[in-house]
Amino acid sequence: MKIMIAGASGLIGTQLAADLQRSGHDVAAASLSLGVNTVTGKGLEAAMTGAEVVVDVTNAASFGDNSALDFFKASTKNLLAAAAQARVRHYLALSIVGTPRLVESDYFRAKAVQENLIRASARPYTILRSTQFYEFINGVIDIGAEGNVVRLPPASARPVAAHEVAAFLAELATGDPLGNIIEIGGPEQFGIDDIARIYLAANEDQRQVITDPSTSYFGVELTGDVLLPHVGARVATQKLSDWLYRSMAA
Repeated sequence: MKIMIAGASGLIGTQLAADLQRSGHDVAAASLSLGVNTVTGKGLEAAMTGAEVVVDVTNAASFGDNSALDFFKASTKNLLAAAAQARVRHYLALSIVGTPRLVESDYFRAKAVQENLIRASARPYTILRSTQFYEFINGVIDIGAEGNVVRLPPASARPVAAHEVAAFLAELATGDPLGNIIEIGGPEQFGIDDIARIYLAANEDQRQVITDPSTSYFGVELTGDVLLPHVGARVATQKLSDWLYRSMAA
């Protein structure tokens, strides 16, 4: 099966491509660094030719202002149009758990627009929402970093290893479109502040984490369980401690 991956040079895209190739699939890797620009449409037609499935793991370069919205609107419209022209049978996209409940954030509003464009299209689709990746914990810490302290909210999350998300995407890509949104999350639940404490301690980083519910998360104040996947979500297996051990040993 030929599977086109948009965003193939990113964290998830590279692992997804490797998983699919190991399973014997023909992978068309598409990204800006590989000469395919989903925002302008350059190279899309050639990359999509002959593909049965498109996996959209593209991401905006910026999480602030309107740039993310501009990116996802243009990129998703171009990908859907190219998929229609190529008669792709399954459009699979990666999104984020909590997206509909966090639209006060510029970035999450952009992701909601992406989801809505896919759902409104004539393409058979599946959307996978994932919780935050372990690999991005450092980026979350940067949100609240102020000198020697880090201020983060206590909102609960179930972080997940990127390779398990990629593996689930590979499974979904080779199956039938679900015409629905499904979710994946990690096996453990922590407060965002506690995740940061565990990560910093493991890396012998002496910065102090201060619990501050008013600290925004990508531009929005978190309340309740907005970052937790719904009942019935796929539960990944790798625990944070195991991921930390492997990442530091690598």
